Amino acid sequence: MKQIRAFVSILAVLALLAAPALAATSKTYQVTGPVIEVTDTMIVVQKGKDRWEIARDGSTKATGDLKVGSKVTIEYRMTATSVDVKGGAAGEKTKKKK
Repeated sequence: MKQIRAFVSILAVLALLAAPALAATSKTYQVTGPVIEVTDTMIVVQKGKDRWEIARDGSTKATGDLKVGSKVTIEYRMTATSVDVKGGAAGEKTKKKK
């Protein structure tokens, strides 16, 4: 009985530790279309009249033969690389002239 309680306690602790990590991941998006260009650092997909350039690296998983002309569905995330804040402080109200 003590072993079961210890096991359940360990599972509860692991679930609590994993929850913030899962909540911190950003939303995923998808784009589907034919591949028009492939390099080691990006995949370019044609979606309608738009050209979508999606970055890739060594951790990008690809199944099948990824080549120009293949129809693919790419799952990706949007991540900010820099933020340039301009203007007044947040929450600052503008005064109306009367």
